[in-house]
Amino acid sequence: MAEAVAARSGGSVALRPAAAARLIALLLPAALLAGAFGSQYLGGLFPCEMCWWQRYAHLVAFALAVIAFTGTAQSSRARAFTLLAALGIAVSGAIGVYHAGVEAKIFEGFTQCTEVSKGGSTADVLRQITHAPLVRCDEVQFRFLGISMAGWNAILSLGGAALILILSLRARRA
Repeated sequence: MAEAVAARSGGSVALRPAAAARLIALLLPAALLAGAFGSQYLGGLFPCEMCWWQRYAHLVAFALAVIAFTGTAQSSRARAFTLLAALGIAVSGAIGVYHAGVEAKIFEGFTQCTEVSKGGSTADVLRQITHAPLVRCDEVQFRFLGISMAGWNAILSLGGAALILILSLRARRA
């Protein structure tokens, strides 16, 4: 942690850009995953298929950020794993943009995620119902300030990934 401290003045501690980027790369996916799993297990909201895709990207980003902590923040290894974690966070954000677009009916969702019964015989309809996903990707279960959870993931993930990139570039220049 000593390499992270850049200045101490008046009791405040500032992190160097590389250390800040690495910390954000670790804490952002951890917080978003905690929110997602918390809303599922404590809030009763169940994820659809695209929600899981966003979670998978955050799980990978979190693992990469953990690896970034195996060396000093300024090392090329830590920088590479921090940037890879930022890429994973951005992928989750991009999936969130698409998912929010599917929820808003801007984009057409994947058939297994949004398909309704195609009709047919009684056996066909029964088979379609029993093989349908429990939670549809094109229906919003919860909104906060008018934005779905997929929309919040997109905003926070893409903003966080951009911040990590900016801090990493600033650290490289320093």
